[in-house]
Amino acid sequence: MKKKFLISGATIVNEGRAFIGSVLINKGLISLVAEGIHHPDSIEGVEGAEIIDADGKWLIPGVIDDQVHFRDPGLTHKGDLYTESRAAVAGGVTSYMEMPNTVPNTLTQELLEQKYRMAAEKSLANYSFYMGASNGNLAEIVKTDPRTVCGVKVFMGASTGDMLVDNPATLEGIFKHSPTLVAVHCEDEETIRSNTSQFRERFGEMVPVSAHPLIRSREACLKSSTLAVQLATKYNTRLHILHLSTADELVLLSNKPSNGSKRITAEVCVHHLWFSDEDYARLGSAIKWNPSIKSLADRDALLKALLDGRIDVVATDHAPHTSEEKRRSYFACPSGGPLVQHSLVAMLEMSRDEKLSPAKVIEKMCHAPARIFGIDRRGFIRQGYHADLVLIDPNAAWTVRPDNILYKCGWSPFEGQTFHSRITHTFIGGHLAWQNDRFDESHMGERLLFNR
Repeated sequence: MKKKFLISGATIVNEGRAFIGSVLINKGLISLVAEGIHHPDSIEGVEGAEIIDADGKWLIPGVIDDQVHFRDPGLTHKGDLYTESRAAVAGGVTSYMEMPNTVPNTLTQELLEQKYRMAAEKSLANYSFYMGASNGNLAEIVKTDPRTVCGVKVFMGASTGDMLVDNPATLEGIFKHSPTLVAVHCEDEETIRSNTSQFRERFGEMVPVSAHPLIRSREACLKSSTLAVQLATKYNTRLHILHLSTADELVLLSNKPSNGSKRITAEVCVHHLWFSDEDYARLGSAIKWNPSIKSLADRDALLKALLDGRIDVVATDHAPHTSEEKRRSYFACPSGGPLVQHSLVAMLEMSRDEKLSPAKVIEKMCHAPARIFGIDRRGFIRQGYHADLVLIDPNAAWTVRPDNILYKCGWSPFEGQTFHSRITHTFIGGHLAWQNDRFDESHMGERLLFNR
């Protein structure tokens, strides 16, 4: 039985407003949102509630991360559903959508449901899993249930296993027949191979990591993204472009509101907003991601597009690898890094630097993912919604160190970075899962449902 809570006197940041108020949580749901300053005893229905004094703290909806790789099954030396969901919860991420390039690749409905069963036992946060696409599994894709599965993931660029979809007829079939949202990783494989060959001729196997944005180039991104938009336009596909990394691609996007009428939406990841190619000299392969981190001009353009509505969502592409794997030479070193524990505080740090408002952070990390995926009763602080809530102390500086990194891989590209906001409480469906650096794992998260 989940406890009843009253969060009293918080600054509630929700739906473009910030106001003092209290929120009552009962049976896992938000049962009351009371604006203004109230004595707890004066709030209707408070009897039996544990009262949390939130004076001086911000209360926001839980972050919804629409792109993570938690490595379960098959790659669990890097991370797993238990370890990475705990890190997510500590970072204020209450729901996530996980990718299909695990081992085995999630290319059948049976394998997809196996992941849901694992998460029900292991995930502290709420969860959904993408159905994977390959050149040969369209018959499985069309069976995907839009109500219970977040989307279909298409790698229109190199991936692990059998997940590079480069057959034109297969791509046409997926965009024409997918019963739900199609999420795409867009990098043109032919362009990447050509660039790789040129750099190998010059450097052999000792290519510097600073060449990564030249190998996985802006041309590769734009060519693939353009094809995705053309196919989506042709078939009226509900398309979501993941981890945009270039200014060039922004011409493909509209700044219409991210509601049900916007058929093509886009995401930017925290690392593409925070780092630039100038950081390769300092951080090396720790910031080797696909798509690559590119120039300062690209970073600034992505932020501008986030502010003007062309980019809808901020996510992480959380993709842990061991530190030993990341120390390998360029071609042997895998791309990706861990981020879910630090995504919200990083974006709030950008807000502190006046690059965007706290309300805009909440819009892009909480509200917009709920809207564009049609998530059932999450992403907002509203009466009757699931109580996925996060309390933040906006004036509590702390520094990322190995002893406070919760990822299974044990490292972060933010190590040594001081953030000025701290996540003090995280509620998952009304369960207080994280409180002042301690977990309560007596309840697991829930499977996300979608109103489509």
